[in-house]
Amino acid sequence: MHPIDDFIILLYLVAVMALSFILERKASTDLESYFLGGRSLPWWMLGASGMAANTDLAGTMVISALIYALGAKGFFIEIRGGVVLIMAFLMIFMGKWNRRAQVMTMAEWMQLRFGDGRQGKTARIISAIATIFFSIGTMSYFSVAGGKFLGQFLGMDDRLASILLVLLTLIYTVVSGFYGGVITDLFQGVLIFIAIIYVCYIALTTVTLPETFSVAISGAEQAKTWSFQEWSSIIPPWTVDLPGDYAIFNLFGGVVAFYLLKTVIEGCSGSGGYMLQRYLAAKSDRDAGLLSLFWILLLSFRWPLMTAFALLGIHYSLTKGTITDPELILPTVLAEYIPIGMKGLLVASFLAAAMSTFNAIINAGAAYWVKDIYQAYLKPNASESQLVLQSRLASILIVVIGLIFSFNVTNINDIWGWLTTGLGVGLAVPLLLRWYWWRFNGYGFAAGTLAGMFSAIFAKAVVIPLFPNPVMQEYFLFLIPSICSLIGCIIGTLLTPPTEKPVLHHFYRITRPFGFWGEMRESLKPNIQAKIKAENQRDILATFLAVPWQMILFMMGIMFMMKRWDNLGILALFFMLLTIGLYFTWFRYLSKEVKITQDIEEY
Repeated sequence: MHPIDDFIILLYLVAVMALSFILERKASTDLESYFLGGRSLPWWMLGASGMAANTDLAGTMVISALIYALGAKGFFIEIRGGVVLIMAFLMIFMGKWNRRAQVMTMAEWMQLRFGDGRQGKTARIISAIATIFFSIGTMSYFSVAGGKFLGQFLGMDDRLASILLVLLTLIYTVVSGFYGGVITDLFQGVLIFIAIIYVCYIALTTVTLPETFSVAISGAEQAKTWSFQEWSSIIPPWTVDLPGDYAIFNLFGGVVAFYLLKTVIEGCSGSGGYMLQRYLAAKSDRDAGLLSLFWILLLSFRWPLMTAFALLGIHYSLTKGTITDPELILPTVLAEYIPIGMKGLLVASFLAAAMSTFNAIINAGAAYWVKDIYQAYLKPNASESQLVLQSRLASILIVVIGLIFSFNVTNINDIWGWLTTGLGVGLAVPLLLRWYWWRFNGYGFAAGTLAGMFSAIFAKAVVIPLFPNPVMQEYFLFLIPSICSLIGCIIGTLLTPPTEKPVLHHFYRITRPFGFWGEMRESLKPNIQAKIKAENQRDILATFLAVPWQMILFMMGIMFMMKRWDNLGILALFFMLLTIGLYFTWFRYLSKEVKITQDIEEY
């Protein structure tokens, strides 16, 4: 790093801190302003903020490493989380379902679904605890990657670098809350797009891959040799032959299939962690759909960037030296290919990506403590100033605990797999049942959530070490938490009384999900039932179009950077057809769905 680069980075950090203090007054008005921006932010701002929060440094390093090692096949691996495929479900129906509840957190939503009695309160507090736990785990994951990146540039220990990065983010999060985070994300998003354009330009003008080449894979004694045609193929094979740490993906078709199953479960369950906060802050159903669409379109530019890093990493290996750890592609490329001045700007942009993600996690996690534990049970009569203070204290605690846990993490791909596959699915099963089965109650939710959380920890700590086969580890990490969670849900539900009918009727009229709602649906007038049925059918059909639409959109960026014009043309044709289908099944109805709400309110 040149002193000019250091100055640019310092200037960026000072600007972010100054902006947070300028926005402090708006954030501190009340709890809704602090966590949801007063529900006054426009959809395009929420969508752009979501893009910045999703363009995390850790994910960029992991996905660049996967594309480097596997080529286009690395995209399919990241269906587990990096493709953010739950966005398709949020765009079509799950975003508006959550927004309709008009709550501040997913845990508060539990009392809308299960009532204000004991079962609703039980579900609420268990949901809050589980979400805080997941936030801490996610915080650990992102801090490790941030430290791994920043430490190499600043010449300091990775752990010290991660502490520095997280503490800086904590300051502006504590000061300006969600509102300040969204405004800061817009500023950071501009830097991220500068990075995307510049790095992609460097890769396009620098790299022409030979017909065959080799890439080093961590944990392997020998490099993996690819032909360019196979490396850049858009058709996922059933099996691959990868050495070292990536041997876990060798039964490729099976791995991708259950990653896709996991994504469908999470998408249909509405489990989005910090992502849901932007939907709870949306003004209307229409805004929830538009912010999703904008979010996906902006997020698609991330894939050319990560492909550019992979290409430059291979070019470095072919011309200058071997990259032994694929997760170090990002800092290696920045150090070797980016000139003075621009290097500082790009490092600042990736710090921006990391800080946006940290901000979203910290702010969302703190909301569960304040709204669902402190205000709900410990101090119901707390003033707005007391609640904002608790929000700030909770933010600090989440960061401290997350950093402590991060000290035991060395491989960011390993912890990402556990968070998205093990713990993620274990917590998603009860979140899935709450939308579609009227008999599912608060006790079943609590039992399923606890079973999923503890079985995920048990699988990671006890079961996985017993199986040296990495493929078996991946399957067990998926199956044990999901099966245990499902059993807990069913036993907890059937052994306890159902939720009171008035509560269920009220929930259905507000949210209007599809699924098994029998009596609740039939209590409405036939014409209203018909409108809800038509909306549900459109949403189901549109979801089947939206999932491949999003995947193809992201794949097009990969093919563009790889200069596979034949594959790009095929993908563009399918993308155009799917876009037309989405217009007629979803987009044209965005505003009309308000009429259904008005009919129900009059009824």
